[in-house]
Amino acid sequence: MNKEKKANILILGADGFEDSELVEPMQRLREAGFRVEVASLHRGTLRGKHGTEVEAALTVEEVVPHRYAGLLLPGGKAPAKLRAVPAVQSLVRDFVGAGKPVAAICHGPLILLSAGVLTGRKATGYRAIAQELQKGGVHYRDRAVVIDGNLITSRHPGDLPGFIDAFLQALRHDPG
Repeated sequence: MNKEKKANILILGADGFEDSELVEPMQRLREAGFRVEVASLHRGTLRGKHGTEVEAALTVEEVVPHRYAGLLLPGGKAPAKLRAVPAVQSLVRDFVGAGKPVAAICHGPLILLSAGVLTGRKATGYRAIAQELQKGGVHYRDRAVVIDGNLITSRHPGDLPGFIDAFLQALRHDPG
């Protein structure tokens, strides 16, 4: 148990993130004893859609994936800025390939899709992206939480309680 209490979790964000989808999981993860860091395309202050500010301590290029037990991808407008960046795609593939829990909510699954790790898998996301996910070969499910192996996806802020619980459970059971 001590090992999991010291584990690092990475949140990938950018300006325009959905405030509650970044802040609520970050708070719950910290309450559970995890160390949480935010990475972005640049270091410094990120602003959410509704004005919340968080600090990105490192850039995507500075992330060393093996130092983290899991990855969280909040939604909002941030995924549109992140999904086409090759370093982001590579980072996501590293986490997924290592079997680490990766949680994406709202528009966050679009990052997974662009990284090429969602095709053929079950997932959910914000209703407006369902068609794009399906065209990308995703088995879309309109459910609060969809778990497929190490991938955990949810639709919107209303799903946060179950989404966060599922991510915490996956982190606690991750052998890495």
